[in-house]
Amino acid sequence: MRFFLDHDVPADLALLLRARGHDTVRLSEALPVETPDERVWASACAERRILITCNRQHFLALAAATEAYPGLIILNRRRTRIAEMSHVLALLANAGDQGLANNINFA
Repeated sequence: MRFFLDHDVPADLALLLRARGHDTVRLSEALPVETPDERVWASACAERRILITCNRQHFLALAAATEAYPGLIILNRRRTRIAEMSHVLALLANAGDQGLANNINFA
């Protein structure tokens, strides 16, 4: 799968996803960190990457205003990074490609 991680997502998650064979790009690798969310969303959509972010409010609104998009995962903050990563891995295992593509998911 192809992922785009927003600046608020832990770097450890990018390493984990890459180790599991996913094509993963962090915001800081592709755009300036201060890039507006609208441009981040447009970039993820243009590259057909599922966006992972903790910014629930803004990206849910952007997804609602977009007719077709590759997918959105809202990462809920947890007490530890390990817990956050475990929830993402569980989502990937349970939803699979079909459940993530063109959908909004929460991890």
